[in-house]
Amino acid sequence: MAIGNDLRRGPAKATASRAKPESAVGSHTAGAVVFGSDYRALGIVRSLGRRGIPVLVLSGGDDTLAARSRYATKVLPLPKGGDSTLLLCDLAERFEIFGWVLFPTADESAAVVAHSYRVLAERFLLASPPWETFRWAYDKRLSHELATRAGVSHPRTWSARSAEEAARLDLPFPVIIKPAVKESFNALTAAKAWRVDSREELQQRFNEAAELLPVELLMIQELIPGSGKDGDGEQLSYAALCQRGAPLAQLVARRRRQYPPDFGRASTFVETIDDPQVEDMSKRLLGRLGLDGLVEVEFKRDPRDGELKLLDMNLRVWGWHTLAQRSGVDFPYLAYRLARGEEITDRPHARTGVRWLRLSTDLPSGIREVLRGNEPLLPYLNTLFSSHESAIFARHDPWPAVVELPLLFTTLMRRLRGGSV
Repeated sequence: MAIGNDLRRGPAKATASRAKPESAVGSHTAGAVVFGSDYRALGIVRSLGRRGIPVLVLSGGDDTLAARSRYATKVLPLPKGGDSTLLLCDLAERFEIFGWVLFPTADESAAVVAHSYRVLAERFLLASPPWETFRWAYDKRLSHELATRAGVSHPRTWSARSAEEAARLDLPFPVIIKPAVKESFNALTAAKAWRVDSREELQQRFNEAAELLPVELLMIQELIPGSGKDGDGEQLSYAALCQRGAPLAQLVARRRRQYPPDFGRASTFVETIDDPQVEDMSKRLLGRLGLDGLVEVEFKRDPRDGELKLLDMNLRVWGWHTLAQRSGVDFPYLAYRLARGEEITDRPHARTGVRWLRLSTDLPSGIREVLRGNEPLLPYLNTLFSSHESAIFARHDPWPAVVELPLLFTTLMRRLRGGSV
């Protein structure tokens, strides 16, 4: 059941060993377990695999891009249902991978690791925080509380126990209804937020949201002007690897486009910039949090007053993290080293002006904005053909890009049938 010495020769040899049950991973070279298989996971697999580090991918759901990478040493399907913690513990024993670094790649998998931190820490080295830290990002109500303590602005937010109470609130329109946590997949969590433009619509939409989630998990929030007719508020992010809340490596990025355009579930076009204010506000938050590990802090600059306002925090790898690799900061590899107890003395400095694009989701978003008159055609085309890091395509690892569109189509059809699009 242990790893073979042949896997130390490189990823191509590792890929060829997938047919050997129970023997494609093991204990000779400390590797990584990637809990998830989407494009965020793909970036981790490529970062570590290209360095000869064995990577076991736990693949589940529709998005299996990381499972198609030549750098995935072994791929195991995640069974639907069941106890994920027990599964991970069983894997550690079955494949003799005690001491491997465990990377969750989504809020759901990071929450599993956070809740079972002590049990999993007996078997793995963990690249994400325990629940007492993770909960401040997982629950948006707590994120706002942390921001208030740190003196960081955030959108005004209200709660209500019923649609009737929501309709009586004294608030300015438009507003949004959004979930405080995303523990299940439904029409609201899939959309990320619903825009509401009147008191009557608020009552109706709150009733619809209450059928999907408990009312205590529903947040009514001011809509910060941003895309389209509402203005041009900047979407900005701070990304870092931290130790006890202090950044070991960092960068600031502008998220220029997202999909969908209004309340994006994911960024589609991002570039590195220099913004000391974003850096300062993020460090204030992270100092309060005392985080060990990776983080992305998302802000929006309110065009009404010029203030940066906290939108979200991700205490796990984020969608565009491969932009950082192109700009000189390889976050997955640094996080792997930190989890193994290595001292990070080579603190890289990110270059500005580096761009990242996920073409498959940027095209529908960009075309929509061009047709709406919110994005000039020629500047948009220029960004498509500019030098950039591709989210999926890589010459040295082409297969994920080949299968991406069929996977997206399958996901879209399933969600259309389920009524969640």
